[in-house]
Amino acid sequence: MSTNQSASTGSATDATSAAGVATANTSPGTADGARGLVEHWIAGSPTPGSSTRRGPVWNPATGERQAEVVLGSRADVDLAVQTAAKAFESWREVSVTRRAKILFAFRELVDRHVDDLARIVTAEHGKVLSDARGEVLRGLEVVEFACGIPQLLKGEFSDQVSTGVDAYSFRQPLGVVAGITPFNFPVMVPMWMHPIAIACGNAFVLKPSERDPSASRLVAELWQQAGLPDGVFNVVNGDKEAVDGLLEHPDVAAVSFVGSTPIAKYVHETATRTGKRVQALGGAKNHAVVLPDADLDFAADHITAAGYGSAGQRCMAISAVVTVGSAGDTLVEKLRQRAIDVRVGVGTDDSAEMGPVVTDQARERIVAAIQNGQSEGAALVVDGRGLRVEGHESGFFVGPSLLDKVTPAMRVYQDEIFGPVLVVLRADTLAEAIEIVNANPFGNGTAIFTGSGEAARTFQRKVTVGMIGINVPIPVPMAFYSFGGWKDSLFGDRHVHGPEGVGFYTRAKAVTSRWPHVEGLSDAAFHFPSSG
Repeated sequence: MSTNQSASTGSATDATSAAGVATANTSPGTADGARGLVEHWIAGSPTPGSSTRRGPVWNPATGERQAEVVLGSRADVDLAVQTAAKAFESWREVSVTRRAKILFAFRELVDRHVDDLARIVTAEHGKVLSDARGEVLRGLEVVEFACGIPQLLKGEFSDQVSTGVDAYSFRQPLGVVAGITPFNFPVMVPMWMHPIAIACGNAFVLKPSERDPSASRLVAELWQQAGLPDGVFNVVNGDKEAVDGLLEHPDVAAVSFVGSTPIAKYVHETATRTGKRVQALGGAKNHAVVLPDADLDFAADHITAAGYGSAGQRCMAISAVVTVGSAGDTLVEKLRQRAIDVRVGVGTDDSAEMGPVVTDQARERIVAAIQNGQSEGAALVVDGRGLRVEGHESGFFVGPSLLDKVTPAMRVYQDEIFGPVLVVLRADTLAEAIEIVNANPFGNGTAIFTGSGEAARTFQRKVTVGMIGINVPIPVPMAFYSFGGWKDSLFGDRHVHGPEGVGFYTRAKAVTSRWPHVEGLSDAAFHFPSSG
């Protein structure tokens, strides 16, 4: 994520607003995405709320404004939170087996609508359909994990910890919890949050990005069709006003955020100051270290896909390559050839491998970063500026770009560009490469390409990064693990989804129990209780 990015992606404006939400006047399942007005979803119904402010929803492939999204007020946030709080009172009492049945039903509905969701994502985000479909499927894996909530919420029991005394623990939901999510994964990232939160017995308020809000409307409808009581899942869109409304609302117990580091810090500081539990995922500058003993064709193939897939608009995208020793020149030439061969086009074109970036402002920022890198002394190996797609000349396209001989002092290295730009640094040894990775303030993901188990083990133990791939460029954990980085990539002590997600959305109670069976018998004492 970049200093310019909202949640796993986006710009600082996107992150601060990290808004979006809910309802289109036409079916959100249509192939061309939202048309008309995209509204909130509160208490099981679409609503424009009290705000008269509107934001544009663009078609990145054409550069055309295709819809408007409601930008909510604090009053809209309060309505959503109060609705969720009321729904929570009854939802928390629903048995875990009944919750699981609703999760299973939701899982089947999402699976049935994978292509519908993917088409909406492509229409508003711009990523190619195959990539959008993959996003939905990865989100679906978290739903499947949450279906196991009866097992996940099992407590602990210890018999006879003292004479006639047993001890046990169990977990309970927090209440109303909120998710503030980015444009780059409008289905997957929210699904890191709301399926687990809801399965644990909480009520949820989602505030997705205003850049691509319509997928959240369809997700809300699927929850309703699955049998989730109205008010348990709500969607409210907006900009900073809506974000601050959630962060400062006294009835919101926890906030999950994915976005840029400056905004993650702001979210963490603001929400914790008001007593909330917070997990705020920040920026990234993900490195791929390539050793001379690696299969360089294999490495080049996977780095190219990881760097340019989704136009680089992924918080786990490889954006920096560190070549070690003699691997440098050969690898750069292979990356050059592959960057030139990437097929850039409209997301609905089956032959396209990479689509446009999300907005014209994003395109301009990426173009400026390439220029800055060249001005700082980097060697521009492949220049993606000025790329035009025939028939879509007004689209927000930037071609794959590759800069070599980059140093850690350059801004093109320091900034999270969040676009199809790969930078290459050189190191003489693995130890030097690890120093480069560890000196970077971000610690989201990293990868090493090598044929040496010893080198891989050294790397995984010494890098100060949360998610590590060995010959795997995008090491996003499966849903039954947890996702999260180190350093400036995470604020708060809990990662998202997986076991840590269950822990984040619940709190524990520990019970010590005794049932006296002899009338009048008492062993009360003034000293501190101990076993015996």
